[in-house]
Amino acid sequence: MTDGALILATLEAVAERHGDPTAEIYAELFAAHPKLEKLFWLDRDGSVRAAMVQQGLECILDQVGEGRTAVTIMADERSRHHGYGVPAERFDDFMIAIRNAFRRILGEAWTGGMERAWQCLLAEFAAIR
Repeated sequence: MTDGALILATLEAVAERHGDPTAEIYAELFAAHPKLEKLFWLDRDGSVRAAMVQQGLECILDQVGEGRTAVTIMADERSRHHGYGVPAERFDDFMIAIRNAFRRILGEAWTGGMERAWQCLLAEFAAIR
């Protein structure tokens, strides 16, 4: 089970140190998977990217909290993104990009406990079908 307190501490630290991490998250995603960037060709103002980050963060908060909606949202989005041309093996890379961006933003403040908590959270999300 995910250590929700460490996930929340990560989110708070990123917000305090950096503010909106959207650009950093997509920089991580596109650096790891450049072909995904072309799927955003209609997102000229960044609103789709911002909405995806918001929904991702809401799923994270729900998963480490009451756990009422994240599973349903993640399963639905996995199916929906297949229709957008996102290969099934790439869907989970968005959440990985969030973790990687946060790790980079926090630098030396990133702890082993944070790493383990995020690994667990990512595994929980990857298991959702």
